[in-house]
Amino acid sequence: QVQLEESGGGLVQAGGSLRLSCTASGRAFSSYALGWFRQAPGKEREFVAGIRRSEGNTYYVDSVKGRFSMSRDNAKNTVYLQMNSLKPEDTAVYYCAADLSGTLRTYNYWGQGTQVTVSS
Repeated sequence: QVQLEESGGGLVQAGGSLRLSCTASGRAFSSYALGWFRQAPGKEREFVAGIRRSEGNTYYVDSVKGRFSMSRDNAKNTVYLQMNSLKPEDTAVYYCAADLSGTLRTYNYWGQGTQVTVSS
């Protein structure tokens, strides 16, 4: 079992920055990969970024490359999503998810989400 809790969302103007955090508990944090997803109103949930469990390789959807950066601190059981140069189209509920397989394809546990709103 893995429990995930996101924080750090809020309202920001276009061009601003936010840092999301996701703190995990339960299963050993370093044993699974993690992903960030988002879901905007009326849209399907989409993958935003992922990070492997040990070497820390990261992957991003094209729309956030160069603006978002994902990292993990295994000592703090926390994964981060640094979001810079935010755009109104980044507005969504952001979720972190744990992937026990480590493939960044199948996610077993999800957090409750944190709202990010970017005003124009």
